[in-house]
Amino acid sequence: MTVFKPSYRLLFESGELAARVEYAVQSLGNCQVCPRNCAVDRLNGKTGDCGIGRKARVYSFMPHHGEENPLRGRNGSGTIFFSGCNMHCVYCQNAEISQERYGLEVEAQRLAEMMLSLQEQGCHNINLVSPTHIISQILEGLLIAASDGLSLPIVYNTGGYDKVSTLQLLEGIVDIYMPDMKYADTEIAEKLSGVINYPAVNQRAVKEMHRQVGDLKLNEKGVAEKGLLIRHLVLPDGLSGTGEIISFITNEISKNTYLNLMDQYRPEYHAMQFRSLSRRISQGEYLTAVKQALGAGIKRLD
Repeated sequence: MTVFKPSYRLLFESGELAARVEYAVQSLGNCQVCPRNCAVDRLNGKTGDCGIGRKARVYSFMPHHGEENPLRGRNGSGTIFFSGCNMHCVYCQNAEISQERYGLEVEAQRLAEMMLSLQEQGCHNINLVSPTHIISQILEGLLIAASDGLSLPIVYNTGGYDKVSTLQLLEGIVDIYMPDMKYADTEIAEKLSGVINYPAVNQRAVKEMHRQVGDLKLNEKGVAEKGLLIRHLVLPDGLSGTGEIISFITNEISKNTYLNLMDQYRPEYHAMQFRSLSRRISQGEYLTAVKQALGAGIKRLD
């Protein structure tokens, strides 16, 4: 049996990981880590659109048994839920974390301890939920954890509003990218999630992720070790543009992409202010999405 070695171990051993951490931390002084380009001085505690300053804020961490099969395996995905977000979805199901920023500020040492604890509990990976706005802080913690023996794959679990230059900083560090592809329409994305030019930004980001890690690869136990896994939440009345997103995936990424078509939309947070979002999706809407994916040649559908 081949023993998997995550990419960041090589960077840690060469000293490259430490160099990237130093660069990432200094960049907080004029933060442009995400496409919002707030340019605030987070090193001195200022906050931009994400609402998070110098320190990461963590809501919870735990072995998560509700993630996709290749991530949770038998022992669960080692999930760390970060507070704050660079998107503001009106229907967010975790608004107390993403928008109200419940949680505790943590130093890099404490973040490293969380990662190592999840490894000790037998988790299959370290699953970073909403990491886009706190890449610098995560890398600080990862460096410490790596020095203390962390050897699990890193999962970058993101809303998909990511900057290519930031993703390039993560090349060789992240093993598994798991982005949302939320919208195919720019105006709908701005109205429902408060982000500008989401489809173009999202598509560039997903292309970069796939360039780095390729299609999702599983070990002999069916647990993911490296690659791209895409999530797409089907919204009522076709608001998410499912057909167009599937077309992008099959034509510009890979028909072998692991795609999770999610049917769990429910009206949460401010969703009831929007007529189309005030109901769950119908069985027919979801089945249509599944047929679109299968018809386009998607081979790995969750």
